[in-house]
Amino acid sequence: MLSFSAHRHPYASQRQSVFARRGMVAASQPLAAEAGIDIMRRGGNAIDAAIATAAALTVVEPTGCGIGGDAFALVWVKGQLHGLDASGHAPAALNINAVKAAGHTRMPTYGWTPVTVPGCPSAWAELSRRFGRLPFADLLAPAISLAADGFPLSPVVAHQWQVALDEFSAHREPAMQAWFDTFLIDGRAPQAGELFRNPAQARTLQALADSECESFYRGAIAERIDQASRDAGGYLRKTDLQGYKPRWVEPISINYRGYDVWEIPPSGQGLVALMTLQILQGFEFDHRDSLQTWHRQIEALKLAYADGLHHITDAEHMRVAVADLLSPGYTERRRKLIGERALTPAAGDPHASGTVYLATADAEGNMVSFIQSNYHGFGSGVVVPDSGIALQNRGQEFSLEANHANTLVAGKKTFHTIIPGFLTKDGEAVAPFGVMGGYMQPQGHVQMVMNLVDFGLNPQAALDAPRWQWLGDKKVGIEQAASRDLAAALARLGHEVSVTCDSTDYGRGQIIVRDPHSGVLCGGTEPRADSHIAVW
Repeated sequence: MLSFSAHRHPYASQRQSVFARRGMVAASQPLAAEAGIDIMRRGGNAIDAAIATAAALTVVEPTGCGIGGDAFALVWVKGQLHGLDASGHAPAALNINAVKAAGHTRMPTYGWTPVTVPGCPSAWAELSRRFGRLPFADLLAPAISLAADGFPLSPVVAHQWQVALDEFSAHREPAMQAWFDTFLIDGRAPQAGELFRNPAQARTLQALADSECESFYRGAIAERIDQASRDAGGYLRKTDLQGYKPRWVEPISINYRGYDVWEIPPSGQGLVALMTLQILQGFEFDHRDSLQTWHRQIEALKLAYADGLHHITDAEHMRVAVADLLSPGYTERRRKLIGERALTPAAGDPHASGTVYLATADAEGNMVSFIQSNYHGFGSGVVVPDSGIALQNRGQEFSLEANHANTLVAGKKTFHTIIPGFLTKDGEAVAPFGVMGGYMQPQGHVQMVMNLVDFGLNPQAALDAPRWQWLGDKKVGIEQAASRDLAAALARLGHEVSVTCDSTDYGRGQIIVRDPHSGVLCGGTEPRADSHIAVW
């Protein structure tokens, strides 16, 4: 039999940027991208396509997202950028005393404790209500079909599925049994090219389609989630779901060398990317793969992340203002800390002067930057029995320290890693972009923006380029494809460099750039994933 091996790639390959005029969907999984473009061919717009793609991704890439996760979107419609925050808050019954009484000294990663209110279904429904064109039920039909009829696993997803099984097996608890019942075939992870069916998820998606997701928050699905939580000693209740609504928010931005770079405001970590770029704007860069470029990028990111991890939390609980963290005076003080040697970063005080991703675009000029996630792969390991709903573990980000900015409070949102990005220039849409992958995301945003703006790379080359990743203190990870000389030079400056051949740790991104004169779309897709660009 011909090989379906997921990770045997003895020869280098090259992708080209993809061009189209009528429509484009860039996503991390081919079947999901095709589901989105099919919706566009049937009369839907970029928003409809984004919803269809996102719903399909919960089926074909459950290793990165699910119905029980969160979502954010930046949507360009009729010359204006809109931000949607569909992240959930801590249940009313979840607090520091309850977690400590259960024997935890820090928020656990798995089980019901880190489960926060899922916002993902509300994002689909809200986007459709405000900007969609086709009936909502039509948008979920491709995902329902994929779940009911089955789909062949793509290679990277198959690999991540096995990783999840190994991890869950090592931390297995009774509350996680439904995951093993739902996502395994005869007790094992499905393999690349093997058909996988999820009839329970198909039924849930059908209920969401029929009710425009009301069932999840104020109907039968909410009742089932409530009961499953009670049965397992969890904290989530139907009252938490009933009171939930996504929020339209004002995106935040900086102007970087003539381009406006947009992010979702806190509790998202997009602010880290903006702070980093604001610092880097004070330097000149003439070569992407030079020691000076990489050193300054890494040092700026470290400073911004130290601030972000110290200050960013639910916007209603932030102790500093976004404007203060992005102010010229504070930025200059942080920039002056960058010297010729690697430093150990610490948070500053601005008062003394911080998954799966998809992009869509249509012929009318509408563009969507959309991201959704269950956080750690499949999430908490908790699946609502006979539903296909894998619940996120976003609450793991909360701190049990009373004075921490991200301290656990009932009804509060956590520091959030998933962030969509967007570029505009002179009031015109240029590009939705994003790089999924936990704390890699703002680091990926910085590298993508600079690849496009500073170094003139096309969308595909901007994604193909080797990446670095700050790992804490002076630790830096570098992809194997990067120059060995560059890695050695960074080490001589005091960076603790590790080179890895596992590119899945360096994020997975998508970019669609629109020519403002011709309307032609140019897309790049992630070589580190099963990615695909569908066009019309």
